[in-house]
Amino acid sequence: MSVPAKKPVTKAHLEQENLELIGSALLAMGKPVSVAELAKLLELDLETTAFLVQEFEKQLERSGLGFALERIAGGFRLIVQAHLVAKLTPLLAPPALPNLSQAALEVLAVIAYKQPISRGEIELMRGASASALITLQERELVKVVGRKDSVGRPLLYGTTAKFLLEFGLQALSELPPLEGDAFSEFLRG
Repeated sequence: MSVPAKKPVTKAHLEQENLELIGSALLAMGKPVSVAELAKLLELDLETTAFLVQEFEKQLERSGLGFALERIAGGFRLIVQAHLVAKLTPLLAPPALPNLSQAALEVLAVIAYKQPISRGEIELMRGASASALITLQERELVKVVGRKDSVGRPLLYGTTAKFLLEFGLQALSELPPLEGDAFSEFLRG
């Protein structure tokens, strides 16, 4: 019994296989995936992987299948094209989470703009308790990022990738600038 001859593996075949892996990874992860993570998966260097991500984006645009590649939170994710979102809303709308309280929004703003920051520093800036930290941590919008080198070594808080995702930011540098006394408008007292 003879074994059928294998087809030679071409560069185009390998590229298409890598593009399929990129698409599958973006769909399966359900969160932004960085070029470094994709490079590790594909076992390729960062430059080649970045090129393949661009090629994948071009294929998506040409396909007309209703998907787009979004750059967000330091990575990429698959999204539905904007013109289709309204048509899908009845099907996909998750139950709304309760809105954050004014206190939680204030604490979140202080952390976003002043991170890393301790609870004591947040309370000093707000002139009120930072008890909303628990809610923000439960919602995975903030996390402990270290300890301050001072008496008692208080915990330091910073924002998370989910914060960037929820607020539609690629990086913290995209936060709107606060000029003059604008920051105090967020704070009580």
